[in-house]
Amino acid sequence: MDDTKPHSDDAPPSTWKHGDSLGAAAVSERKDDAIVARAVTINRPVAEVFAYFRDFANLPTFMENVERIDILSDTRSHWVVKAPAGKTVEWDAVVTEETQDSVIAWTSEPGADVANSGRVEFRDAGARGTVVMATIAYDPPAGIVGKLIAKMFQREPAIQARRDLRRFKQLMETGEIATAAMNRKQREEEMA
Repeated sequence: MDDTKPHSDDAPPSTWKHGDSLGAAAVSERKDDAIVARAVTINRPVAEVFAYFRDFANLPTFMENVERIDILSDTRSHWVVKAPAGKTVEWDAVVTEETQDSVIAWTSEPGADVANSGRVEFRDAGARGTVVMATIAYDPPAGIVGKLIAKMFQREPAIQARRDLRRFKQLMETGEIATAAMNRKQREEEMA
């Protein structure tokens, strides 16, 4: 396949069958990074999905491990994220590319606890709504050992990306996120 032509596959770059299978040039140029790509179709208009996601203060509502995001400017934000063993990691991120209702790309600034970069694309899927494709590159602390520890504690980005996109879909389509947790009344009835 000629890699100079635009890619026609609408799958996340890491799953492309032909061409630059990592699509990594747009996400990361660091060779040791782990690349994660996930996609979901959300039954809402692309403008609505993009607007909700672009307000970074909304992200902790569906990103389970994000404790908070402080907005520093239109293009910079400070992230505090849960890590294994009750720890947190922090970094400042800068938006490197943005096209209204289409794409948001970012990279962490130097000194990040976890160096990362990524790209989220929003594509109109007609009557089906919006396809959201997230591709994230990250450099796990302590390399492969850190990645294995994160996986054991369910804090590994590949696991979280899938869960977070599923929660984003639920929130955008229904206004709430389904949970298996029992509410107080259910707990009291079970204890009786």
